[in-house]
Amino acid sequence: MTESNAEKSVSVVARTPSLAAQAIACVVTVPTFKRPEQLLNTLHSLASQATERPFAVIVMENEAGERAGANAAAPLFADGTLNGLVIIAHKRGNCCAYNAGWETALTEFPNFRHLAVIDDDELASPHWLENLCATAERFEADIVGGPQVPVFARPAHERWASHPVFAPPYDETGPVPALYSSGNLLLSRRVLEAMPRPFLDLRFNFMGGGDSDFLSRASQKGFRLAWSAEAETQEIVPARRVERDWIRARALRNGVISTLVEKKKRRDQGFGKLRVFAKSLALLAASPFRGALRLAATGSVSTAMYPIYVGLGRVMAEFGYANEQYREPEKN
Repeated sequence: MTESNAEKSVSVVARTPSLAAQAIACVVTVPTFKRPEQLLNTLHSLASQATERPFAVIVMENEAGERAGANAAAPLFADGTLNGLVIIAHKRGNCCAYNAGWETALTEFPNFRHLAVIDDDELASPHWLENLCATAERFEADIVGGPQVPVFARPAHERWASHPVFAPPYDETGPVPALYSSGNLLLSRRVLEAMPRPFLDLRFNFMGGGDSDFLSRASQKGFRLAWSAEAETQEIVPARRVERDWIRARALRNGVISTLVEKKKRRDQGFGKLRVFAKSLALLAASPFRGALRLAATGSVSTAMYPIYVGLGRVMAEFGYANEQYREPEKN
């Protein structure tokens, strides 16, 4: 897997010397784009994992020009601080980066049982990987999610922690009916071997939601899902992400993704698209009442507006609206 021509989609730029690929039981994949300092913090948190399981890390650099993340990460692999690889995912987009890392894991590490995912703006707690794997084994789960605990840039922003955009979907460890995010995730090898390629649908490349769609399709295939409340990561939340326009855009985007994922889920059902549209209209109609209940419970106007914006996003998706927040990452 070396870069041989301009059309090469993945190339390896760093590898731990004498990497014992056959012995690796877990692989941790880390997509990155123009966040070299945050990436280093993420990688150091991985280097400090308290586990006896032999694991490797794959960093997927998605900025093929300057490669700031790859350049920052490479010395940690060269000096053996971390086992694994740094690759370049030459095709831009969130889904392309994930697909490149997951395919590389299957190619490079023939015996791994679990693959974990953490983003480059997160810090793994010391027992993060162990807790994810232990939960998978305890509940015989194929896929395990964990909480991304927000760490805000300013103390005054802590009040946003309970907002639906930031709050985890579950509080307790155990089987769950659905998972939505790859920001803190564990997949069994058999999930990757069974799911069609590309793993993440490229239509979600700059919108996000490719992970939610993948998890929905995996659940439809019968793979078992669980939640590990103990497998925490800390997600660094810049001040930009508590501004009203960003929160509004994220809520609308979540509505769009919800419609697109559900359409794919029902595409083989009779009147599937019509049913999705009818559900979207019903959710939009009910959203003011749901918002009023949230306002009474929390006193937060932003929290109250969330179901309204999600409902709007669901309906707008029917008319081709797509909020590609990742198209301009500097604004995200």
